[in-house]
Amino acid sequence: MITSLLVVRHGQSTWNAERRWQGQADPPLSAFGRQQAIRAAVSLGDVTHAIDAVVTSPQLRAAETAELLVQHAAPAAAVTSIVHDPDLCERSAGEWSGLTTTEIDARYPGFLASGRRPDGFETDDSLFERVDRALRSIERRFTNQTVLAVCHGGVINTLVAMSGTSTGRLPNLSGHRVTMTGGDMNVGERFDLLDEAFRTGGDSSRV
Repeated sequence: MITSLLVVRHGQSTWNAERRWQGQADPPLSAFGRQQAIRAAVSLGDVTHAIDAVVTSPQLRAAETAELLVQHAAPAAAVTSIVHDPDLCERSAGEWSGLTTTEIDARYPGFLASGRRPDGFETDDSLFERVDRALRSIERRFTNQTVLAVCHGGVINTLVAMSGTSTGRLPNLSGHRVTMTGGDMNVGERFDLLDEAFRTGGDSSRV
């Protein structure tokens, strides 16, 4: 049996708009981020014919996105509850949480250029371990169903990288198809729920 997942990055948050590293801090969606989620909900029907369940990171920017997608997307109309899984939370950014890239360069000169990270920054292995645990839990709970999983850019980028593929850094409201079969994970193609003009972050041209 195959469990199909649509693993989607949340809409633009207030800190995304200010270009601040978020990690496990909890800023909400920006007004534009809420508009993105509502607009993206319409596109879900082009990506899947049905959504049987919704699982989200409990962080506000993801949970709010999940709620808006459920409210405004016809494929999700039958979903009566949203499951919150802390294993889908964003990577901890440690001492960089709340800082802009400019502030990081000033306080930690050379770190970004050399790939170094501060105390408390979660490693790829640690992040992948808990995300893998979350996906296995989803498979057990929603076997042979289609699940919308709303989480974070760092989570999805690491998931894709650890699978040996990469399609660029994800904009808000973009994602990847993932299938789980007996605990085996397959990360599939990227999809974008927003037109280029409405995308923010990641590899989009818009701020």
